Formats: sequence, structure tokens, C-alpha cells
Amino acid sequence: MELPQFSLEGKVAVVTGASRGIGEATAMLLAKVGADVVVISRDQDQLERVAHAIGEYGRRAVPIAAHLGRMDQLAPVIDRTVEELGRLDVLVNNAGTNFFAPAIDMDERGWDSIMNLDLKGLFFLSQAAARYMKDNGGGTIVNVSSLSGIDAQLNTGHYSIAKAGVIMATKVMALEWAAFGIRVNSVAPGTVDTRLLNAALEVLPADLAERTLEQMRNVTPMGRLGEPSEIADVILYLATPASSYVTGQTFAVDGGAALYAATNAVRLDV
Repeated sequence: MELPQFSLEGKVAVVTGASRGIGEATAMLLAKVGADVVVISRDQDQLERVAHAIGEYGRRAVPIAAHLGRMDQLAPVIDRTVEELGRLDVLVNNAGTNFFAPAIDMDERGWDSIMNLDLKGLFFLSQAAARYMKDNGGGTIVNVSSLSGIDAQLNTGHYSIAKAGVIMATKVMALEWAAFGIRVNSVAPGTVDTRLLNAALEVLPADLAERTLEQMRNVTPMGRLGEPSEIADVILYLATPASSYVTGQTFAVDGGAALYAATNAVRLDV
């Protein structure tokens, strides 16, 4: 059965944070439905691996090592995409970072590391992409926020603030750029089994890390962590013509965790 509304045949996508996890799963899925893909992260070796896998689908892939928290590295990503692949149709802003720290102990350096990558870099990369899309028939932008941007979480308040900013940035971009044929939406994953989650848990004592994971499962009605591919599936919908009348929206992909929080006033205490 063919579903042309989910096709990206002849299109070019940029996926950030694409060396693993949600970004890798998304890049692979977009390639599978026909897109050539630029994959971006700071890990060139892992990007080469992902690019090779994309090539197995018969699609072109360009790996670009870049730090998206540094403003001087953003516009060149868009320029190189157009130079090497000829166009830009889809941008998936997935790159991000997080760590555990109580708000009362947060220092400026830690704050800036989150804001520069998770919010500031996302906005200005989107701006660079939109300037191209505006003059070339439009496009789609999908931002990866988090359930933490909807419901505040203890000890990752900096992350919650940044991801709430992503949700508002999505609305602002969608409102202003709709006239240019650019749709902008976001996904808000709940707890997903990724290296980022595992890295955050590794700094905790083993017993606390295990209790934290158990807590995460307990506040998720579906009783489990999400998989990167499950987030990628929703990103695919938002990146393709299947969602042609959708813009400015944030889709929680969380196993029902937001419902649990709303009905039980639960906050994770890690």
C-alpha cells in the first residue's frame, strides 16, 4: 500500500543530534521514505557510521561535525547543505543536552551550556533555515522539546526552562513564518531510553539511579520507557505532507505521563 503523503522523495532534510538516539532514528526514517539527509553532531566518527547506513537505502548523506551551541557554526550548516545537496526542505532540531542540578546550585556556566544548545542554537539554526526556505518554496521545521518543558521537573529546572522555551519558539516561528510556506511544530518526548538519559543517570549513586528509573516507569501509564523510533515516527508525520494543515503544535509522545502528572500532581524527585 502506497502512502504518498508520507513520502520525502526528492527532498533534503537536516537532522541535528543525529549520531545516536532520537536523531539517528529520525535520520534513518527520513532516508527510508526518500530524503537525502545531512546529519549533524559533534561526533564525526558516529556521523560517518549513520551516513553509511543512510547510503544503504540508496540516499545521499552528508555528515557535518558542528557544535550547535556556537553561533558561528549555524549558518554554515545551511550553506553547506544547499551547496552539497542542492536544496533544503526539512529541518529537525533534535540536538540537546541535560544534567541533574538543583536550581539553587545552578551556576552560570551550566545554565549557558543548556540554553546555548537547547534553545539559542535551535532558534538561530531555524532562522538560517527559514531564510533559505522563504525564498525557495517553503519547508518544514520540527523541534524536539520535552515533557519537561510542559511539566517542571525537580533538579533539571534549567532543562525544563529551555524546553519550555522551545515550545514557545515553535509557536512564534509558526505564526510568523506561515506566510512563507514554512510549517513549524514540535514533539515533547517523555522518558526515552537514550544515551542522554543514561549519561544523566550515571552521575547518580547506583541505587538512586535505579529508583529514579523505577519512578519514571511508575509515572508513565504505559509502564515503560519510550524508544527513539517511537519519537521518530511522530517527527516523520510532522515533516511530511501528511501534516500539511498542522503548524504551531506540540505533540507529547510520553506514554501518558503528562496525564499521570495532571491527575496525581507528581513531580520526579531525583
